[in-house]
Amino acid sequence: MVIFGDTSALYALLSARDLNHERAKTQWLQWLAGPADIVVSNYIVLETTALVQKRLGMQALRQFYDLLLPAMDVYWVSEETHRQAVQMLMAYNRRQLSLVDCSSFVLMNALGISTVFSFDQHFAQAGFTVIPMS
Repeated sequence: MVIFGDTSALYALLSARDLNHERAKTQWLQWLAGPADIVVSNYIVLETTALVQKRLGMQALRQFYDLLLPAMDVYWVSEETHRQAVQMLMAYNRRQLSLVDCSSFVLMNALGISTVFSFDQHFAQAGFTVIPMS
């Protein structure tokens, strides 16, 4: 099973104060023990880095890079994927939807990934299966 990792879930793993921390941790540990491949984009890495560094500090950022990131495959967003994501963002015309979300949708579709590790409702709204379920 291939699962796409979103910033919301990665942040929840790192922040014990996040409301979704325990659910994220339980799910992550299940995948580490089982046959799941977790994929992220370089945009997710960038977004997670900025969020964790700002809100949680450098120690948490080191945990992200030393413990979480090595367990994932990082796909680099191409110029074409970026262009498609910008087009999607403009077409959706919604202030709360981000370019990173749209790039994730485009990349997931290109890679044939239908399941996402996330707490962001935009993925379900876009038709993806979100784990853990709300």
